[in-house]
Order: sequence, then structure tokens, then C-alpha cells
Amino acid sequence: MTLRILAGEVHCFRALGETWRALEAGAPACSFFQSWSWIGCLAAERFANPVVLQAFSGDRLVGLALCNRRDGALHLTASGDARLDAVFVEHNGPLLAADAPAGTDAAMLTTALRLAGTRRLVLDGIAPSLAAALPVVTFRRQDRPAPRVELAALRAAGVTYRQSLSGNTRHQLLRSLRGYAAQGTVTLARAGSSEEALDWFEAMVALHGADWGRRGLPGAFANPFMWRFHRALIDAAFPRGEVDLLRVTAGPDCVGFLYNFRWRGWIHAYQSGFERQGIGPHAKPGLTSHLLAIEAAEAEGAAVYDFLAGAARWKSSLGTAAPTLSWVECAAATPSRRLVAGARLVAVRWKHRLRG
Repeated sequence: MTLRILAGEVHCFRALGETWRALEAGAPACSFFQSWSWIGCLAAERFANPVVLQAFSGDRLVGLALCNRRDGALHLTASGDARLDAVFVEHNGPLLAADAPAGTDAAMLTTALRLAGTRRLVLDGIAPSLAAALPVVTFRRQDRPAPRVELAALRAAGVTYRQSLSGNTRHQLLRSLRGYAAQGTVTLARAGSSEEALDWFEAMVALHGADWGRRGLPGAFANPFMWRFHRALIDAAFPRGEVDLLRVTAGPDCVGFLYNFRWRGWIHAYQSGFERQGIGPHAKPGLTSHLLAIEAAEAEGAAVYDFLAGAARWKSSLGTAAPTLSWVECAAATPSRRLVAGARLVAVRWKHRLRG
């Protein structure tokens, strides 16, 4: 059938949420960051000038995307305000029904670029294949590794997660576990209610802030919007089983907290806070906490434990695969824009060459 794409304003986020949830239910490839739990959280504040894209195959809705217009740019699932976008969307892209025609997502974004007043499209955390499918001139692109543990693949190969680790990583983890075990039984617990999850979130934020403060840095939650956003997200998504607050203890002592998202067999390790004061030289609170969380996910039959984007060494040590996500700023491919983009690319290459 003919694909028809419409763009319009959002008059009621509640009504959009109902439509979104209905499509989400029939969208098996939907990520947590494409769900209404994430997109709808404080939506009226994040999307001050919203544009919704709808794709229809015949009379059936097969695609949705929410953008915010700011300074001539459309930002997919983001505001364009660095303060609000500190929540950091990943695994981003238009929401597609299972039977959406091939290329629907690229067609929707191409339509967005043709809207009056749109000079640029900003796409954060999208699949590289989607970036490659767009007929655009790219002004900026950054590809970031997104390490993860492919638990389903390990299970199919008859290999446990711990067996998949390198000898050096296993050695560090076992030494850390022995050190913590000397303080008492090492335990992973999951918050059992929204109230407990919010309490543990506050404790995690305190540890996170103290850790970054010792390095002379503010930490993620120094931004008040981050704090408000995640309290609202936990309040809404915890009862749906989409948020995990995990606490690791060694006897009476706290090792740390993990704040993860749970979505259709995926566990996204989003944020954390660890107790680093007074620990021994071989203690690895982060590695130890993630090991316990990964093995719990493994026992529950989860498919993927995702560390999200970033090239931190600990992620590559614990991960079994590292696909990439792309951050792209692009415009419609006109001759003048090709010339500007080419000039920028040459300038960047010369800058790197001079630094070398």
C-alpha cells in the first residue's frame, strides 16, 4: 500500500500517549527509549514546540515520531536544550509497527526535513543503518560504541556469563568478591515498591554526587531537571515493571546502587552510585555490582544487559559485544549544503592533521 506521512502539532500529550501506547504494543522492535514511559515523561516541559510525525499504510497507523522544533532544527525525541537533553536518549528512532513497510523510518525523517522552517535535523542515538538510509548532507556525526552482554547468545552457546569473561577480568572480580565477603554475605536486592525505589534512588544520587565531587566534577544529577525527570520516571514506570533500583551490600555495609531499565528482555544499565570511602585496594564496587546484576538477569532469562553508549574501559571488560549508535546533525541534500558540509569536513580533517 501507499505510505502516507503527516506532520502536525501536538494539542494534547495525554491523547498522543494513548495513541503511542497502542502502536507500541504492536511494535516488537521498540526500545525503552522509544516507549511512552520515556518519551511521555515530563513531555510538556521537554517538548515546548512539538511536531508529531505519523506514517500510514493505507488507513493504518504504522509509525510515530515526536520531535521538538528549536532554532530552525527538529530534534528527534529530544528538546534541543542541553539542560533538558541531559537525560540522554539512546536506541532512538521513529516507533514502527511490526508490519511497517521497509524504509518507513527514513521516509518519516525525510518528510521532517521538508517541513517549512526546518533547516536541520538532529538525531541522537540512532542506529547507523538509519543514518545511512537518509538522503541528506551530514554536518556532524559521532559514532559511539554501546557495549553490552549478549545473554541470549551465550545461553544458546551453552556458556555462562562468567565463563565468557577474560581471565584478567575474572581474577579482578573474584578478588573483589572475596574482599567484600570478608565483611559479610554479598547480596543483590531489588526495590520492592515505588516508595523504596525512590528512597534508593536518592541514596544512589548521594553516592554518585560524592564520587564525582571528589574528582572536582558536578556529576549527572547536579542538573535539577535530571533529578526531577527520573523521580517522575520511576514513579510512573516502576509499577509497570520497567525500572529496577538494585542495592548491593556486603554484610551490613552498602557497596552501591544500580538504576536500570527493564524492557522486553533488555536490561539497560543507566546510572549508578557506589561507596568508595574506606574500601580496600582491590575492591571493585562497580564491577562487582554489575556482575551480580548480570548474573541475576542471566538467571531470569534476559536477552541483553546493555551498558549503553560510552567507551569506558569497564564496559568493554564486562561486555561481550559493542555495536555502535550514531549522533547525527544533517540537512536536506541541496547543492549549497553539500558545499558547506564538504568545507566543514575538510576543515575537521585539517584540524586533526595539524594536531597530529
